[in-house]
Formats: sequence, structure tokens, C-alpha cells
Amino acid sequence: MSEPDRLPAAELPPGTVRRAGDWAVGNRGEDRYFAVSRRCRHQLADLAEGSIDADGCLVCPWHQSRYDVRTGEMVEGPKGFLGYHGPTPLYTQLVQVLGRIARLRVRRATREGTDVVLE
Repeated sequence: MSEPDRLPAAELPPGTVRRAGDWAVGNRGEDRYFAVSRRCRHQLADLAEGSIDADGCLVCPWHQSRYDVRTGEMVEGPKGFLGYHGPTPLYTQLVQVLGRIARLRVRRATREGTDVVLE
């Protein structure tokens, strides 16, 4: 396999997200790994710099849009835009609808020995 398709599992402790080529790869805990495309559907933030919330969703580092990593669907829209962080009710709802249609790409990620492999 090529380098972007494999990561050392030691680099993915529970609750972390890492970059692997065009993918944001993470561990939701208990070796539940995921791989999704790296660009947020809102303003193209790098989701490899995001976090994983208590529900196992990937959270965008810029405006906290939340993604279901199993489907790539945006389950909660952004809390702001550009440099602004705060309430934007109608805008947030619009972006969320678009994020349900234009989902993140999803790849299967599994542990094989000491590595996490993207299939």
C-alpha cells in the first residue's frame, strides 16, 4: 500500500485525528477508526486539525460544524463564518442542509497489526 493509506496505530490514540494524504483519519475510541475527506463543507477548513466530540462526531476546528464520520453527513452546521464566531441561525441551517447533500467522502479504516489501514 502507498504511504497515505497506512498510519501507525500508535499515532492515533482514542480521541485523536491525523492527516493521511487527502484524508482525516481518527480514532473514536475502542479502536473505532474512521477516514473522511479532509475539507470541511463550510469554508474548507482542514478537518485533520479537528477534534472528536463525546458523540463520536468529527468537529471542524474553525466553526465547529459536526460530521457523522460513518456517513460523512454534516449533523450540525457552523457556529460562525470567516473570522466571526457566534450565532448565525439562518446561515447555519442553510450550510447544514448543503452539508447533508454534499457529504464528506468516507473510507473504511481498520487496524491491522500495528497500523491503521485505509481500504
